[in-house]
Amino acid sequence: MIRVWRIPFSTNVERVALALGHKGLDVEWIDVDPSDRTPVREISGQELVPVLEDDGLVLHDSPAILEHLEARYPDPPLYPRDEARLAEATLLIDWFNRVWKRPPNLLADDPHDPRAPEWIEELRGSRDLFEALLAGRPYLLGDEFTALDAIAFPFLKYGLIFDPADDEPFHRILIEHLALDGGYPRLAQWIRRVDEHPRG
Repeated sequence: MIRVWRIPFSTNVERVALALGHKGLDVEWIDVDPSDRTPVREISGQELVPVLEDDGLVLHDSPAILEHLEARYPDPPLYPRDEARLAEATLLIDWFNRVWKRPPNLLADDPHDPRAPEWIEELRGSRDLFEALLAGRPYLLGDEFTALDAIAFPFLKYGLIFDPADDEPFHRILIEHLALDGGYPRLAQWIRRVDEHPRG
């Protein structure tokens, strides 16, 4: 049995939930109080969620968890099987995690930093990139749902849909600066499409 430790509204937890749902895997969810992450520390030696336990193997970091799920449960695939398209997916996932996520993280750390307007402009401008990436295809890499969709959706969805009970400051930044405001029709359709996918 796969077990995953989670906290409410976690974007990184939703990545794993989408991957588990895509693969049709059963999971035991363990809910953790965000103000007391003792259970997360005890199982993984660190405080971040999600943490996955699978047959004695304990992993944290959502991209690493997705890679593990693909290696152990390859069907249906979450990553392209074609070598070139796999490289494309790997590059875009790395870009999303190391480059795209930087502006909202910086804004969450210090919204009054003198560079904040630059970070806001970079975040808002990314909507154009995703709109273009979705030209003529339903998912970010083509006709099939992939790890890139699972990686990006929990963040980009805040441009269109969010739970009013979610008052996480990082998410409020996404809501404010990714709002589609009636534009970006391809991105809006993609958000709605991915939101219909099952979660584990």
